[in-house]
Amino acid sequence: MIPCYNEEASLPVLYDALKELMDQQTAYAWEVLMVNDGSRDRTMEVVRRLRAGDSRICYLDLSRNFGKENAMLAGFDYASGDCMVIMDADLQHPPRVIPEMLRYWEEGYEDVYAKRITRGKESWLRKRMTLLYYHLLQKTTRVEILENVGDFRLLDRKCINALRQLRESQRYTKGMYCWIGFRKHEILFEQGDRVAGESSFGFVRLLSLAMEGITSFTTAPLRIATFLGLIVSTVAFLFMVYVLVTTLIWGDPVQGYPTLMTVVLFLGGVQLLSLGIIGEYLGRIFHETKGRPVYFVRETGGVAEPASV
Repeated sequence: MIPCYNEEASLPVLYDALKELMDQQTAYAWEVLMVNDGSRDRTMEVVRRLRAGDSRICYLDLSRNFGKENAMLAGFDYASGDCMVIMDADLQHPPRVIPEMLRYWEEGYEDVYAKRITRGKESWLRKRMTLLYYHLLQKTTRVEILENVGDFRLLDRKCINALRQLRESQRYTKGMYCWIGFRKHEILFEQGDRVAGESSFGFVRLLSLAMEGITSFTTAPLRIATFLGLIVSTVAFLFMVYVLVTTLIWGDPVQGYPTLMTVVLFLGGVQLLSLGIIGEYLGRIFHETKGRPVYFVRETGGVAEPASV
């Protein structure tokens, strides 16, 4: 299953690599499900052309760009095989790793995930921020979130069916893989560079995804806001006692405008931070209670309608 967004230049190269793999691995019946997530280029034209030349290519064309996480849910819903490999269309996930995944699947593992040895061409700051994010997530959640592990993995049908049941609209699939459990096995791979195009995940989208991960799997920010309020209140009380004592007993004058402004701005910042944290969780509740479908499909090719969840 391959989520696609503006990948017209990458898909022909990816297809050649997958075709070589499928022609060699004749013990399996293959199906390549490409999910077009509202691409703005000629991605769908390329997909239809590949489908016309090879019946193993199937596709879903979503009605607009719903985001990679929701596009993957569409893939889970329409996938029909005994197992499924999830990979990106830009060849950062090398198809040569798939036979090793299949070997461990044959041994009984239900989630064979690929861990990056290196992260490819990423800036030093982005790498450090990513590692810091995973470290923070590990410390604040009760579910073990795998570090340096993305969506490149093989899932057994049991895992696919489990993920289909998780219908929240604001999704963090990397955490869901861990939350559902099942027997997992790690393999290592060297992440390649994009063969064409540019990543659609800029800093803002990555930050948004990080917020999804934190708010989906932990309430630690709410507890931090509570402890921060308790600490500020305690310090404020002790400072009040100090001011009363120094004023009434020693007659020291109380600092005026600078002290007042510092305290007011500090307390205002703490209150706004706490309200922002609460607002993040309240926003998730708002979106989930609307109960809207996670995606809509405009067109399909080579796939049957999914069974109801």
